[in-house]
Amino acid sequence: MEVLFDRVAGLDVGKASVSVCVRTPGARRGRRSETRTFKTTTGSLKVMRDWLLNEGVTIAAIESTSTYWKAPFYCLEDVMEVWLLNAAHMKAVPGRKTDVRDAEWIAQLLEHGLLRPSMVPPPAIRQLRMLTRYRVQLMGDRTREAIRLEMMLEDASIKLSSVASSLTTVSARVILQAMIDGERDPLALAQLAKGRMRSKIPDLAQALDGHFDDHHAQMARAILGRLELVERSLVELDAVIAAKCTPWQHEIDLLQTIPGVGEKVAQVIVAETGADMSRFPSAAHLAAWAGVAPGIHESAGKRTPTSKRHGNKWLTAMLVEAAGSVARVHGSNYLSAQHARLAKRRGTGRAQVAVAHSILVSAWHMLTKDEPYQDLGADWLARRNDEAHARRLVAQLERLGHTVQLDAAS
Repeated sequence: MEVLFDRVAGLDVGKASVSVCVRTPGARRGRRSETRTFKTTTGSLKVMRDWLLNEGVTIAAIESTSTYWKAPFYCLEDVMEVWLLNAAHMKAVPGRKTDVRDAEWIAQLLEHGLLRPSMVPPPAIRQLRMLTRYRVQLMGDRTREAIRLEMMLEDASIKLSSVASSLTTVSARVILQAMIDGERDPLALAQLAKGRMRSKIPDLAQALDGHFDDHHAQMARAILGRLELVERSLVELDAVIAAKCTPWQHEIDLLQTIPGVGEKVAQVIVAETGADMSRFPSAAHLAAWAGVAPGIHESAGKRTPTSKRHGNKWLTAMLVEAAGSVARVHGSNYLSAQHARLAKRRGTGRAQVAVAHSILVSAWHMLTKDEPYQDLGADWLARRNDEAHARRLVAQLERLGHTVQLDAAS
């Protein structure tokens, strides 16, 4: 098999050590192989880098193992080309499996060009991505704390969530704080409601009639304290992310012209894709990479659709969330019409993934052409289907030997 890269290195990374196999030209047109093991500390990785440079290595490949790949990757990326590999794309032959053998196998595949690198964005995008992912985790923490609060109130037979739209509203928090401070009278608690909640005072008084005791008060105090801490952290993080996004503000503004895509979703799209669509040959490639494209299984010449592909879970989650917000705006644009049409036949889950796919395809075209979103209209699917139906009927008549000419209705 032809050797495409003369001097290569394959790295198998663990938490404490990294096995490195270097393959270079040997005697009589053969190949020379040497394997060493290094610690993953910064000093040891610098020794590894110097050894690879002395061997004349021009390209290295690292298997994506947890987050352990980052230290050697960052150490080498400034001095040579480094490929990050998906472990699912390189199955070793059966037999004894060791870190050394894995490193040798990676090096052999690399020298023959049998590997496909994963996308690793530049440092600025990596920093932004770390922030946006942490924000998503904090948002999950906030949701989990709110669920804990509701479960605790259910234990006390307090049905506040049945009347209030959320336990984190101003009225709900004022009432909960009064309960923590010792107030137990349902009528007195209901009178603390503010704004539109005051119209629900009778229902609120009934919902607050339970057996909330000191134990529940301690739990509520702890949960609300945790909620406030998370919310303060989110406010601070939003400001940091907004500052980091300054170089891509134009792209973020463009993305927000898509229905359902707010500032946070646009920031995640930029952070996860790098806003550089030249990395993806087409919108279909981007959708497949993100994991919102339908999977296809082909065997014996037959292609059967399967569940959607695995991809970038952070990007997919935000796109599906944007699709959900589009669905709540009934029939006002193409995306909401697409969701309504698919939800009737295939269910809400599939409809949201399909709309998420449409959002990402639109984002690829918009960032490639540097233009805002252009809505097709809520009736586009109906018009397209009518035209296709007419073409099918004409084709059937022509196959029967008729000549058909269509005239527009007067």
